[in-house]
Amino acid sequence: MLVNKLNFTLETKLRKTLPIIFKLLSSEVNSHRETLMKRGLPKQKPIDGVKTIILVSSGKGGVGKSTIASNIAAGIKLIHPEKHVGLLDADIFGPSIPSMMNLHDKPFLTEKNLMEPLVNYGIKCMSFGFLIEEGSPVIWRGLMVMQALEKLMRQVAWGEVDYLIVDTPPGTGDTHLSLIQNLPINGVVLVTIPQSAALEVTKRGAVMYKKLNIPIIGLVENMSIVKCPSCLKDISVFGEGAQVLADELNIELLEKLPLEPSISAAGNKGVPVVLDLNNDQAVPFKNLAKKIVNFLSVSEIENIELEK
Repeated sequence: MLVNKLNFTLETKLRKTLPIIFKLLSSEVNSHRETLMKRGLPKQKPIDGVKTIILVSSGKGGVGKSTIASNIAAGIKLIHPEKHVGLLDADIFGPSIPSMMNLHDKPFLTEKNLMEPLVNYGIKCMSFGFLIEEGSPVIWRGLMVMQALEKLMRQVAWGEVDYLIVDTPPGTGDTHLSLIQNLPINGVVLVTIPQSAALEVTKRGAVMYKKLNIPIIGLVENMSIVKCPSCLKDISVFGEGAQVLADELNIELLEKLPLEPSISAAGNKGVPVVLDLNNDQAVPFKNLAKKIVNFLSVSEIENIELEK
């Protein structure tokens, strides 16, 4: 009887103390991990001539990220024609910018052995798609991919660029970490569709950027609605969840873009729809570009104030 009472007392104490012990150990492990990560991080180095770098990111593939990235670049150039705009396709396995921007030539090399960006609509573009045969698959392991990314980051003669838009691959993998660790990123635009699985993965990406102290400019909900051709009623195909996610993350829902055939058709032709002033769908993309520029302007002022 006494033994049972002692066992019961010991078990009760263990139940109370073990969670505390595990929490302390977990805290120490996380602290040690962060220390090791900071030691191993490369020093961020700007790209020569590039003033501002904006990532366009999505958790899931197929949500229209490249379409939005190309329209952001074209939109900024449209509202600020005096600015120099660049578009970097960082998706090594599935480069889309060559077709989105109707560019299919090979870049020339300068005397310093740097690649010259291809230009269309006044936007300087660089993509791994320019360096491989059209339709050829990239069957590489991680190290080769990182070497290709390094080439796109450091071996391009960008010249003067006020805004460099970076179209990243889906997910939160090596490419994203390499960009963040090597380049001073001014902000990230998150792209999702209002479907639960896509929203969940986008949330994970947002958490990653917050942990790495990358400013989140806001969230873009793509394929938000489709308009019925018969009754012209707006139909939410994938549901409505982007605003809830934006509120949860305490970020702005920048735009809700429809599932609209003319947007897709423009991309297939290699013409960003924002440049078609006769198309109503140009308006939200133009507004998106304005909001991004405004966010960066405010951030720059705040950083100057902090430095004083």
